[in-house]
Amino acid sequence: MKEKVCAVVVASAFSIVSANEASAAAFALSEQGASGLGNAYAGAAAAAEDASTLWWNPAGMARLPNGRHFAIAGTLISPSTEFSNRSSVAPGARPLGSEGGDAGDIAFVPSMFFAMDFGSRWNFGVGVNAPFGLSTEYSSDWIGRFQGIKSEIKSLNINPAVSYKFSDAVSVGFGLNYQRIEIETSTAVNLGVAEARNRLGLDGDAWGFNVGALFNVGRDTRVGVHYRSSIDHELDGDTNFTSPAVPSSNARLDVKTPASLSLSVAHHVDDRLEMLADLTWWEWSNIQSVPVVRTSGPATGATAGTFAFNFDNTWRASIGANYKLDGAWTLKFGVAYDQTPVPNAESRTVRLPDSDRYWLSAGAKYRLSPSGVVDFGYTFIKARDASIDSNQGTGPIGAGLVNGSYKASVHLLGVQYQHSF
Repeated sequence: MKEKVCAVVVASAFSIVSANEASAAAFALSEQGASGLGNAYAGAAAAAEDASTLWWNPAGMARLPNGRHFAIAGTLISPSTEFSNRSSVAPGARPLGSEGGDAGDIAFVPSMFFAMDFGSRWNFGVGVNAPFGLSTEYSSDWIGRFQGIKSEIKSLNINPAVSYKFSDAVSVGFGLNYQRIEIETSTAVNLGVAEARNRLGLDGDAWGFNVGALFNVGRDTRVGVHYRSSIDHELDGDTNFTSPAVPSSNARLDVKTPASLSLSVAHHVDDRLEMLADLTWWEWSNIQSVPVVRTSGPATGATAGTFAFNFDNTWRASIGANYKLDGAWTLKFGVAYDQTPVPNAESRTVRLPDSDRYWLSAGAKYRLSPSGVVDFGYTFIKARDASIDSNQGTGPIGAGLVNGSYKASVHLLGVQYQHSF
């Protein structure tokens, strides 16, 4: 009960957030602190630059200077997602409709982290952030309305963690994660001679963990390893239809978030230049076919619908650099390749028209005072043009064939302030 009260308080003050075009593959969000945005988050599990290390690798807290460290960040996400029709077919005798317009919209993703030492070897911290988020929304008359009009995922993650320093060269960290997820979708329903609307609303919370280690390899090189567990969510809510021909009811959906494993390197070339690299594996394959099950009414136990994703596991690779201009300014650069879990055009969905992404990032860090640091970062993400060939039946009660292509891109602009005391 305490955990739920805590989550409600934090969410009320901080908000559960979503992004209209997830910045990372599928519905993951990379914007956990903004100090790494200018590097495309290269070397994130090894950098241990500020309190946001708690998310990327809690072992990094042991490498922060003695004292307390607070970081608050926000990232503005401006996406564009546009569908171009090729040979789509509406089900039954329904009109085909429009191409849906731009399904993207501006969103804001906040995060905040606190870390402190207690004793010579132990550190404690807590982070509050949104690791997952997505919102695509097309015009209500669009071609693919029977497969999806609005799809929204919101998340809140509260991550207390500790680190232990074995020596100046080796530290480890462990954290628990309380995570809350909300899902809302809307879809047109084909009734043959007419159309109705369905709204699905679900939410729930669950627990997971993260663990990491950080090693000095020689005088100038640091290597970080970090694992974040999958979280098994049981989401409850309701599915409502605007037509009495299809009954409304309570509903449940079970879904696992992907586990991830990161290997990062930070290497000081000299007093001015630091090189960064990261390779992260994502276990998206645990999301395949996700049924929505009715939990009330005469059809209890029946499937009200299914989200078919058929995801594959993926890799994300990034490299970056920090260049220290003087005592106050540091410039940041980075590039990344983020693989999509969507295996082919037949598995691509209108709710998540994901494709491989390429990051180009730049930023700067400015030391305001001995205790205050501001980071700025900008990233342009270009998604590879992607085909869709989602056939869900063109007969009298089908959901139609959506055949065409997607163009998508994202602009990210982030700022972070860290204060040490």
